[in-house]
Amino acid sequence: MWNAGIPDVQRSHDRRELRIDRVGVKDLRYPLRWRLADGTEQTGAANFSLYVALAATQKGTHMSRFIELLENVLAPDEPALDVAGLPRLHADMLERLNADSGRIEIGFTMFIKKAAPISRVESLLDYQVAVAIDGSAQDAALALTVVVPVKSLCPCSKSVAEYGAHNQRSHVTITVRTSEPIPVEQLIRIAEEEASSEIYGLLKRADEKYITERAYDNPKFVEDLVRDVAARVKGDPRVLGFSVEAENFESIHNHSAYARIDG
Repeated sequence: MWNAGIPDVQRSHDRRELRIDRVGVKDLRYPLRWRLADGTEQTGAANFSLYVALAATQKGTHMSRFIELLENVLAPDEPALDVAGLPRLHADMLERLNADSGRIEIGFTMFIKKAAPISRVESLLDYQVAVAIDGSAQDAALALTVVVPVKSLCPCSKSVAEYGAHNQRSHVTITVRTSEPIPVEQLIRIAEEEASSEIYGLLKRADEKYITERAYDNPKFVEDLVRDVAARVKGDPRVLGFSVEAENFESIHNHSAYARIDG
C-alpha cells in the first residue's frame, strides 16, 4: 500500500474525551448532477457542507474522505442526485467516516423551462435551492428550502387608485422538514400558484398583457401571500414542520414588506 508505515494521527486517542457534534468540510464548491422530477438532469456548481459527529476518544476525522464521497457521486455509472437519493448519500458518508450521525447540506441553482401563458414561447427561470439531511442512518430527517420569484399586486393600491395599482417582484421562501422525499418542483408550484402571478424569463406582448391583468385581478398583500402558501404547505401530510417567508421588493418604497409563518 502507498500509505504503508505512515502513522494515522486522526485515529489516535484524544485524552480530553469531548465528543464533537459536527466536524467536516464547509462551503466546498463542487460539480453537481441533479435529477429533476421529470427525469431530466442538470449539471452545475453547488455548495457542499458535510459533517459527521466525532467520538470523544478519537483525535480527528478523515477530511479527505468527504472529497472521496463527492468524487464517487460524480462517477459516470452513478445516478444523478435528487431528494430521494440523499438518504443513500448520507448513509454512504457515515459508513466511510465510521460515524454514528452526520449532516449534508447542498445549495445550488435549479433551472426550470417554462412556457409563456399565451405565446407559449419557452425560456428558463432560475430558483435557489438548498437541501439538507441530518441525523443517523436510521432516523435521518430531510429539510428542503426553495426561493421562488413571483409577482404581487397591492390590494390597497388597487382600491384607492382611479387607475392602476403598484406591483412588484416578490420572493417566497419555503422550508419544509419531511420524513420522506418531496420534489422541489412541487414546492415551487405552490408558491407560483398562490402569488398574484407567476413570472417568466421570456414574454411577448400578449403574455405581458395577460400577466398584468391576472395580477390586477388577483391582488395580495404580503400577509395574504405568506398565509396562502403556508396553508398549502401545512396541508401536506408529508410535512413535519415548515417555515414560509414572503418578501415584496416594494415599487413605491425604498424598503421591502416582509412576513413569515412557522408551523
